[in-house]
Amino acid sequence: MVAPAHGTSSGRAARLAIMRIGIVILPDQRWSESQRRWRQADEWGFDHAWTYDHLGWRDLVDGPWFDSMTTLTAAATVTSRIRLGTLVASPNFRHPAAFARQVTALDDVSAGRVLLGLGAGGIGFDSAVLGGETLPPRQRVDRFAEFTELLDLVLREDGTTWRGDWFTAVDARNNPGCVQRPRVPFVVAANGPRSMRLVARFGQGWVTTGPGGDDLDSWWDGVAELAARLDDTLAAAGRDPATLDRYLSLDSAPVFSLSSAQFFADQVGRAAALGFTDVVTHWPRASSWYAGDEAVLVEVATRLLPELRRA
Repeated sequence: MVAPAHGTSSGRAARLAIMRIGIVILPDQRWSESQRRWRQADEWGFDHAWTYDHLGWRDLVDGPWFDSMTTLTAAATVTSRIRLGTLVASPNFRHPAAFARQVTALDDVSAGRVLLGLGAGGIGFDSAVLGGETLPPRQRVDRFAEFTELLDLVLREDGTTWRGDWFTAVDARNNPGCVQRPRVPFVVAANGPRSMRLVARFGQGWVTTGPGGDDLDSWWDGVAELAARLDDTLAAAGRDPATLDRYLSLDSAPVFSLSSAQFFADQVGRAAALGFTDVVTHWPRASSWYAGDEAVLVEVATRLLPELRRA
């Protein structure tokens, strides 16, 4: 494994030892194929597994695509230890009161293994398919703030009544509540200052895709800037940084993280050096997004993951 560019070897080993590794399994395969992947991720020892919460995604909208919550519920029945999550659910097509019932059911079926990734939602198929207006960024964050606050409330308390700018709830029930108390952990997606304040207020985790861009080193520079911005946000909110997990979606970088096992190890090291506690990669696809060789995933899972556990 190639270590980060700075820090002592013992310090690098300590950081890598606490790094958790997750994998995204897109909901683009029939369950007869997809269930093998969820079982395998659990058996290999990945810490968490995710799927996209979209009604359709980019150019894959023209191919097979399945519902995230149904997929995760099925995954819960064929796994035993791995945590399961949405990357990420948004208010583009979800109402907090209805969604809370689905989240509660999934947390129950999985025996408390849910990680709930939440985000503002972008433009594209999800925002257009229901015939609604495509909102500008500021309004999307306004809606996301209300969505997150109301979802938090409904998951924690029974009999919630709410009348806001974006959502209404009348005596929304949550009985029996989540297995995880007081509710499932929120992993909040945020790059901008307003969303980061939502992380500080509601998040048990923060997830970022980084800043975009075509150059790998520039992308990592942007990730470092976002991590520093989050530190400032937590300090301003009086939030102890140790109470927040930090997730990085590696495949938002210009190079697919599973290009090789060595490259993946390098990227994990760079994330650890920036204080991330968790990284997420994607199950390789045959073409298009996240195109890669499953043999690399097998090598990472069977050789690198055990090395990290021994670090």
